[in-house]
Amino acid sequence: MSGEILFFLVFVVFIVAVLLLDLLLVGRKSHEVSVKEAAIWSGIWIALALGFAVFLRFYAEFIHGIQNFEDLKIVVQHYAPFLILEETSFENSLELYRKNSAINYLTGYLIEKSLSVDNLFVMMAILTAFSVKKKDYKPVLFWGIIGAIVMRCIFIFAGAALIYRFEWLLYVFGIYLIYVGIKMYVQRNSETKIEPQNHPLVKFLSKRFNVFPRYVANKFFIRKNGMSYITPLFIVLIIIEFSDLVFALDSIPAIFAVTRDPYIVFFSNIFAILGLRSLFFLLIKVVEKFYLLKIGVAVLLVYVGIKLMLHEWLVNLGFKPVYSLYVILFVLLASIVLSIVFPKKQLIVKLDKIDED
Repeated sequence: MSGEILFFLVFVVFIVAVLLLDLLLVGRKSHEVSVKEAAIWSGIWIALALGFAVFLRFYAEFIHGIQNFEDLKIVVQHYAPFLILEETSFENSLELYRKNSAINYLTGYLIEKSLSVDNLFVMMAILTAFSVKKKDYKPVLFWGIIGAIVMRCIFIFAGAALIYRFEWLLYVFGIYLIYVGIKMYVQRNSETKIEPQNHPLVKFLSKRFNVFPRYVANKFFIRKNGMSYITPLFIVLIIIEFSDLVFALDSIPAIFAVTRDPYIVFFSNIFAILGLRSLFFLLIKVVEKFYLLKIGVAVLLVYVGIKLMLHEWLVNLGFKPVYSLYVILFVLLASIVLSIVFPKKQLIVKLDKIDED
């Protein structure tokens, strides 16, 4: 068994263990998640994500089983062709590789987290439109995240294989991200409207399965009078999975703009997704106050798209991976701070006064 597969399996076992702890010990009973519980779990997931960044900073070579200079050269040539190694020093080159891996991971993590903000609005719109009880949010989002992890795994490694074979796809991804960023900016004030009866997935599932007419606690399936049914809660779960599938088409190409290493992309994606559910409960009541975050995310998408298309040229100019981390942090912090300094209601009042004058 290769070092990559072994490390990947150990990582998956660790994630499954934490999820089982959450499901069996914390989430055994349906209940409305409090701000305190959401804050604790958000803190746990952020701590784990940052802890993994520290691990990469000192032990990144374990991902690909790097044991000597030749191994390092092969990995760098395959996943980081623009990283310049010191031919005379394996230790210095390995140190450079570790730093680069940790920075790329953190940058990818922040990109995925920032793109998840828009996903929060969509998830809330789905849960509200289908009148899901707040105590049933947690199981729906839990299994939704499990499905998201599986889909991301398939998309990321398939995407990495395609990019390795057809490098010109990076330019396609870049153009697509610029388009999505501009579209997000143009539609920043539009609300997500969902009509349950007319939703295509509702119609599709209703034609092919027996749908129970009402919610049954937090169950996805039920058997009644000798017949098996899917519940409305299962339909909500499928719709959330589909929405995440759409969001993955934005986020995965965006992180490939940072690194071509599918393992780094996968790890950063998974840690960001795992914290999404607790972040949902923590921020859903206040996220609308940070109204400029949507503009910030749109700016980041355009930036990442441009970087993806001009990557080789930027590297030749001396552009370092850490610069992208600085740009992302600046845009996100600026969006949050400006949202607080200039609240939406006050801004609307000021604009109305200007129009009157």
